[in-house]
Amino acid sequence: MVDVRLLDADEQGAGALHQLDALDLARRLPSLIVAAKEVAATVMHGVHGRRRAGAGETFWQFRPFVFGESTSRIDWRRSARDDRIYVREREWEAAHTVWIWCDRSASMGYVSGLALQPKLDRALMLGLALADLLVRGGERVGIPGLTRALASRNIVELLAERMIAESVRPGFAPAELPPADALAPRTQGVVISDFLSDPDDIAAVIRGMSARGALGHLVMIADPVEETFPFRGHTEFRDVDTTARLRVGEAESFRDDYVKRLALHREALRSAASSRGWSFIVHRTDRPASEALLGLRMRLEAGQGAPLRGSA
Repeated sequence: MVDVRLLDADEQGAGALHQLDALDLARRLPSLIVAAKEVAATVMHGVHGRRRAGAGETFWQFRPFVFGESTSRIDWRRSARDDRIYVREREWEAAHTVWIWCDRSASMGYVSGLALQPKLDRALMLGLALADLLVRGGERVGIPGLTRALASRNIVELLAERMIAESVRPGFAPAELPPADALAPRTQGVVISDFLSDPDDIAAVIRGMSARGALGHLVMIADPVEETFPFRGHTEFRDVDTTARLRVGEAESFRDDYVKRLALHREALRSAASSRGWSFIVHRTDRPASEALLGLRMRLEAGQGAPLRGSA
């Protein structure tokens, strides 16, 4: 049975492949940026920043005066229209921060004839679209381990430039998982990957990122072939990172075992996520990216990572 985990790569050969992949990605990114903005626009309606009472200049709401607080906060004009005393509250305008990390490792380059685009392209398009959506809603966005949190209107271009600059750096090898550094309290993390790593390694990253109370969301990008295993007869499987190959006869005889192991793998990830209050979404590359983006937007606005059953 083919393990869902990737084999270790030969460092020298992988380095050359990473450089070629980086250059190829740089050529595709302009079109991905355009597509990301288009996807963000489709779900933009009704999105706005999280408005809360606090220190700020924008009016938020009136509320009854509470004995003991400063009388300077009383709105006498509003109070004169009623038999109660009211305080004018102002909006808390401090933006929240969301950290978005997209897997750019070799396995993400896979694409079958059933998919709309490679897993890597879908992950980047989804991550950039989410960044655009969040910044338009008043939030700050950054890439853990690569950028600070930004609230620029050209956030899509800025993040894309940082990723490309990192990718073409000599010796750079894209990691399968983000840094396990703890995120600050009241921030949220979004990790977009195919998660074909050891579940224990993924669980360790979740524990590390959420150590200070940050919530997060896992988005598993899957090619439809990876879920259905439609192979028949004599089939050769090749590792994307090395020259390793596996030849099998009657590939269809492996299907049931493969599907069971994939289900167990995903259940382990779902359990690791839910144990820290994170959500887990499976998104297939034969589905519109807007479906996953809408699901993420809803979870981020809710500010909680309730476990999700099913796909987005």
